[in-house]
Amino acid sequence: MSLHTWWLYLATIFVVCAIPGPNMLLMMTHGARHGMRQTSATMAGCLLSLMLMLAVSVAGLGVLLKAWPTMFNALRLLGAAYLIWLGVKAWRAPVSEAAAAQVGASSGDAANAGDVGGKHAPSRGALMRNGFLVGSSNPKAILFSAALLPQFIDASLPTLPQFAILVVTTAVMEVSWYVVYAACGTQIGAKLKSSSVAKAFNRLTGGVFVGFGAMMALVRH
Repeated sequence: MSLHTWWLYLATIFVVCAIPGPNMLLMMTHGARHGMRQTSATMAGCLLSLMLMLAVSVAGLGVLLKAWPTMFNALRLLGAAYLIWLGVKAWRAPVSEAAAAQVGASSGDAANAGDVGGKHAPSRGALMRNGFLVGSSNPKAILFSAALLPQFIDASLPTLPQFAILVVTTAVMEVSWYVVYAACGTQIGAKLKSSSVAKAFNRLTGGVFVGFGAMMALVRH
């Protein structure tokens, strides 16, 4: 792989990763509610799902999903259902829960926020699981990576080292944007101490998650 090809891929993946989607919305939401430290667990979950999807695409299973539309559609609908469920949960989340989580995060002790107003802050394991499930909810990511990565591979050179370079580049760029979105969320978080703002935030993020799920369910491959 030439340096020019790598720069071209870097520019492409920079734009692709920056586009707001379920992953980035989740980073902003968790950044606002739980702080940057706790959201690092969410980042780890999303990144793990991305790495698995890239591995699957490298193994050629993206072609298999494309060849078997029934399997692809089943995975797509499962992912859509999860996003819609996540949106409904966010919409209906008690305002006191969001405010309590933010108070724990802003005090610098989010990891041990304890029981505030009868609500426990989510564990890092729960946040990581949430990130993994959201990151894994869209099977189109497998097909996308299966279609994108090969375009930057020089067939005259060993392919595995080239895939490794592209995967590492993707991981670094994805995590960089995770941090940007989560940092934006922490700026919003201070305002969530107001119950009216917290309620509006819950409704907004919940509605967007439902919208992502609906689009995934309705858009045919």
